[in-house]
Amino acid sequence: MPKLTIRAAEISDIPEILAFIRDLAVYEKLEDQVVVTAENLREQLFEQQRASCLIALDAATPVGFALYFYNFSTFLGRPGLYLEDLFIKPEFRGRGYGKQLLLHLRQVAIEQGCGRMEWSVLDWNTPAIDFYKSLGAVPMNEWTVFRMTLP
Repeated sequence: MPKLTIRAAEISDIPEILAFIRDLAVYEKLEDQVVVTAENLREQLFEQQRASCLIALDAATPVGFALYFYNFSTFLGRPGLYLEDLFIKPEFRGRGYGKQLLLHLRQVAIEQGCGRMEWSVLDWNTPAIDFYKSLGAVPMNEWTVFRMTLP
């Protein structure tokens, strides 16, 4: 498995995080929905700490990111880690970096006493679905995601 450095994002990473978000939106064909700004990220990630972000580096080159936050399972009575987004730049895919990033997050969840990790994937994204299944993740086909957009 290739050597990857994974570290917590810093304020100086905001431009790179924003670029990752925009690249992810293009990949998911959702670029028209991106309204996040550098100021948003600074406030939410670093001032209010509403979510956490990891940066994946190949040598000194940022190759991907993972943005996550904690939720709570009433059935387990324990926190959970919700992976909002994981993205590896296309030119760095196929090197095991996504797997390393996901396994790193798994370890973070274990260290934080989480009972599970969860995330969503677009139903057409078969490469991601196959990748997640190869790591032992199971789809929750009996659940439907709902969203309410607020002003």
